[in-house]
Amino acid sequence: MHEKIEKNIGLMAVLIVIAISFGGLVEIVPLMFKGAIVQPAEGVKPYSAVRLAGYDVYVAEGCYNCHSQQIRPFRSETERYGHYSVAGEFVYDRPFQWGSKRTGPDLARVGGRYSDDWHYLHMVDPRAVVPASNMPAYPWLAERMVDGSTVERRMRALKRLGHPYSEEDIEGAAEAVRGKTELDALVAYLQGLGTQWTGQNGLSQP
Repeated sequence: MHEKIEKNIGLMAVLIVIAISFGGLVEIVPLMFKGAIVQPAEGVKPYSAVRLAGYDVYVAEGCYNCHSQQIRPFRSETERYGHYSVAGEFVYDRPFQWGSKRTGPDLARVGGRYSDDWHYLHMVDPRAVVPASNMPAYPWLAERMVDGSTVERRMRALKRLGHPYSEEDIEGAAEAVRGKTELDALVAYLQGLGTQWTGQNGLSQP
């Protein structure tokens, strides 16, 4: 039977499609019936205007290429990074920042672990705080200002997608980011990672 399949490319193609389809259904269908996947975890709220701007900087600079934001449920990971990630933490990430590799450490629980000053220096000159770091520096972020109108438009778009922003939140976005640099916003975003979920092991909302 194995030899027959190998010699019949058409049959092999059909069987491959069936195998992939079955595997996909096994993984995807259960998620469609699990409400927790699309419900925010306890304490998790949409990003504030400043943190949303920082999130956009994080995405624009491709930080996800070297840093994941997904702690797997293995002891080797939880002892280093903290409680494993849960789906409800990411419902307001569009797109989510799980990443696919770790050139640098996972950032899912980095919020509050270092001071703001540490983050500022680390972004401008990584080797000043981590001598062995191979992370590139991002000094220009301290010179570029956040565009309040862009943040406001982003929040309106996200509201249409279901994020529970109020009109007050949106109308106050430009004022909230006034005078903020992209580095200020990025540090605010990083300092919030992993701090909102109140459902496990003493993690608290800032």
